[in-house]
Amino acid sequence: MIKELLSKVAAKQDLSYDEAKSAIAEIMGGNCSPVLISAFLTALAMKGETDDEIAGCADGMRGKALKMDLPFETLDIVGTGGDKSLSFNISTTAAFVLAAAGVKIAKHGNRAASSGSGAADCLEALGVNINADIDVMKKSIEQDNIGFLFAQKYHSAMRFVGPVRKEIGIRTVFNILGPLTNPAAAKMMVLGVFSEEYVEKVAKALVKLGVENALVVYGRDTLDEISACGETSVAEVRGENIKYYTITPEQFGFKRCEKSDLLGGTPAENAKIAKNVLSGGGTDAQKTAVLLNAGAGIFAAEKGKITLDEGIKKAEEAIASGKAIKALDEFVRITNE
Repeated sequence: MIKELLSKVAAKQDLSYDEAKSAIAEIMGGNCSPVLISAFLTALAMKGETDDEIAGCADGMRGKALKMDLPFETLDIVGTGGDKSLSFNISTTAAFVLAAAGVKIAKHGNRAASSGSGAADCLEALGVNINADIDVMKKSIEQDNIGFLFAQKYHSAMRFVGPVRKEIGIRTVFNILGPLTNPAAAKMMVLGVFSEEYVEKVAKALVKLGVENALVVYGRDTLDEISACGETSVAEVRGENIKYYTITPEQFGFKRCEKSDLLGGTPAENAKIAKNVLSGGGTDAQKTAVLLNAGAGIFAAEKGKITLDEGIKKAEEAIASGKAIKALDEFVRITNE
């Protein structure tokens, strides 16, 4: 089957949702040689993935994952990575602000691939036991509004793909699939992409995957999150409707910063920045970046009942009240019990 689909993609023909799903299921079932996997991923990347192909691949990957069943809705705030910005862990920091504001977070992430510190690296440096059992993470989401779903633990079938991705060294559909394959099947998202062309594609893929309230964002200064430095392209998903627009920091009363103001470093350095911001400190640029992204998460979770501006104000309150740093402290405690 995969050889037929490879021939089709190599001829620059698009796959259907079901064909893409079958291809990934076959690859992640351990039924393909590294050469075949490499050829398929490269051909698909060169052709350019459609929203049907992205959604189908994500569905196929979800079918091979360990699942976390929860009796309530969750939100994931996550980026594709690959933006080469080397910024501190903005989405991870914002996740605690969201938890403090009452949004239940199922944060799906991994160790760094191209940056200095992935979500898993930063959380580990903060003292979180990222390898805690699934029941511990479920308990944490219930009690503290936040849990971490370590990709390596939930997507063991990636072992068939990981070495190939590393060796070919180009962006493939798997760069996009991580955020689309949350094991808790989060119905709400703030999802940052590494390129403008993927804003619309990923938004359409989310609709096909049943995500009901989401913002797909691309900071036009090449950030895979809402930018504190300039314009951000946004696709707002509400049910089956998608609205496209642009936002800037000035709209919400913030001054633009330089990309260098958001630079991170090692996991330990990024953990220190996260703690400072969650405690009400940090630089203006660091605070702006976290508030914009956390505010977007609150806006998504409120399902259109509030404005983005009001979401940002709620994020500010979550930090000022001391609840954000408390959410971090509780998460560390629960995962290490």
